[in-house]
Amino acid sequence: MTQAPLKAGVVGAGVFGGYHAKKYVDLPDVTLVAVFDIDLARARALAEPLGAEAFDDLPGFLAAVDVVTVATPAVHHAPAVLAALKAGKPVYSEKPLAVTPEDADALVAEAAKRKLPLACGHQERVVFQAMGLLDIPEQPLRLEAVRRGTPSDRNLDVSVVLDLMIHDIDLALAICDAEPVTVEGEGAITRSTSLANPSLDWVKAEATFDNGFTAVFDSSRVAEARERTMKVVYPSGEVEIDFLARTFRNTTPFPLIEDFTETPAGKDPLGQSVAGFLAAVRGQAPRPVVTGEEAARALDLGLAVEQACG
Repeated sequence: MTQAPLKAGVVGAGVFGGYHAKKYVDLPDVTLVAVFDIDLARARALAEPLGAEAFDDLPGFLAAVDVVTVATPAVHHAPAVLAALKAGKPVYSEKPLAVTPEDADALVAEAAKRKLPLACGHQERVVFQAMGLLDIPEQPLRLEAVRRGTPSDRNLDVSVVLDLMIHDIDLALAICDAEPVTVEGEGAITRSTSLANPSLDWVKAEATFDNGFTAVFDSSRVAEARERTMKVVYPSGEVEIDFLARTFRNTTPFPLIEDFTETPAGKDPLGQSVAGFLAAVRGQAPRPVVTGEEAARALDLGLAVEQACG
């Protein structure tokens, strides 16, 4: 017996909401039916060309859908996710899952209580899977990540840690079977005069784990040029990744997938991340690519980095 297509809705009609809405249009066995935004004109501008209905009434929106993506500014993720979960809807939240540990824990608890999939959009994890990096049977010794972007007016509601560095934090936690025990960091606010609530624009941090693994993170959103690289050191060799060029160098004895950019996951990490969420909703996969619990853990380390920076 074939299942009816899932009815999907997107909360937030900004840039990222647009990305997610179009993924629901492109993916099989799911139909974009609704877009919610507090600005109804903005919701209509996204929804109507895609054949969906616009809402500025959240209860009405939630009644119209089976699954929800939350792609609002980060500070509004938690209340929207919680409302959707309480309405019985599986949720895919853009990263970060929340901006406080209390909110993240509440979302994870609500999803568990209702037995609903809760996914988070750390889609670089899809790239790691496509490369085969998550299958290396050694624990890493060290990770060095650089993630720099040029100035933008987007995502300034949170620090560079929760905006950019959170991706690399999630990847470090994904490859290391240990817990962080110490965090050191330094950072700076560079645009304090133009923002009502200024936050860190560049941060360098080092986290040490209880098995000796060390993760070094360097993130900026006021750099002169984009740079996104990572080096992972293993007992048997190193893997160096250029996320922008989508290339890697591997000196370990463990084979990685050279043509990962030609795989569905390598070509469209966001699409594969959303597809993984939908597979978990349908019971075709045991879990989404990144779970709410994993996203909460990444948030905890991100907030520890912020605290270390003073």
